[in-house]
Amino acid sequence: MQIGPYNLANPVIAAPMAGVTDKPYRHVCRNNGAGLVVSEMITSQANLRHTAKTRFRSDLAGEPEPVVVQIVGTDPEQLSEAARFNVDNGAQIIDINMGCPAKKVCKKAAGSALLADEPLVDTILSAVVSAVDVPVTVKIRTGTTPDSKNATTIAAIAEQAGIQAITIHGRTRECKFVGQVEYDTIAAVKQRVSIPVTANGDITSPEQAKAVLDVTGADAVMIGRAAQGQPWLFQQVADYLKTGQYSAMPCAEKRSQIIINHIRSIHDFYGDGLGVRLARKHIKWYLFHWPNTLSESARHEISTTEDASLQAHLLESFLTAPLNADLIASAA
Repeated sequence: MQIGPYNLANPVIAAPMAGVTDKPYRHVCRNNGAGLVVSEMITSQANLRHTAKTRFRSDLAGEPEPVVVQIVGTDPEQLSEAARFNVDNGAQIIDINMGCPAKKVCKKAAGSALLADEPLVDTILSAVVSAVDVPVTVKIRTGTTPDSKNATTIAAIAEQAGIQAITIHGRTRECKFVGQVEYDTIAAVKQRVSIPVTANGDITSPEQAKAVLDVTGADAVMIGRAAQGQPWLFQQVADYLKTGQYSAMPCAEKRSQIIINHIRSIHDFYGDGLGVRLARKHIKWYLFHWPNTLSESARHEISTTEDASLQAHLLESFLTAPLNADLIASAA
């Protein structure tokens, strides 16, 4: 799959997720097989640009290309200016969020709420494409409600505006993350446009990824929640799509090292205080995919400590315990 001048290593993309796909997580995804990673959504409001949250989200130093930054907002001029700012900051592809169903985003008529206003969608996409000299992509949903599906129309508008690739989460804004994914709608979009189309929604295994590509004709798959706690899923999917063979999960020792390195990188990136709190959700996801041999008292201590060194030490001690390693090896 190619976006502008960038030929992706494989058609498996890590989904942008607010509060998840920060710089440490993007690094983990890349190292474990993702052909492309996308930043957390960054506000288009210039007055919020220097808040701690936006500064962390805007840190692109040292990221390998192509660097993709997702922006969110409702005002064409604000979004255009945000696109220019982020390109100056190192973004090589700008992605526009028209897919987020979160209330705090949609109540401002941003994210997937924009799909209800096709003329505004056209104005925004055309303005951002004209504002920067890098590829612009967009992520959408199938519509705002099950009775108001307009993904094919939005896709046609996007292609006409100069958008170079489109990602579709196969549910409406109203459906959020519940219910059956509309792969038929994604297929209809693929038939409607000539730009690359990425399918997103409930892709949880290599077999499912291939089935979705077969059904939709899409050029790539995007994986979000399924990779939380098991980032090696990206490589497994990529290998399966390329060879038809299900690659083995990394050994217990390698998985332990991936996890520990990730948690320590969170501490380093955010600092000990914020880092230890943000690491907790990732630890929870990693432990969900680990045999449940951790005592409740140890789990509580890992989850509640405010000390980054202790958090990393406790987690490492658990993951590398001989009994635990034997259990993991036998389950692999």
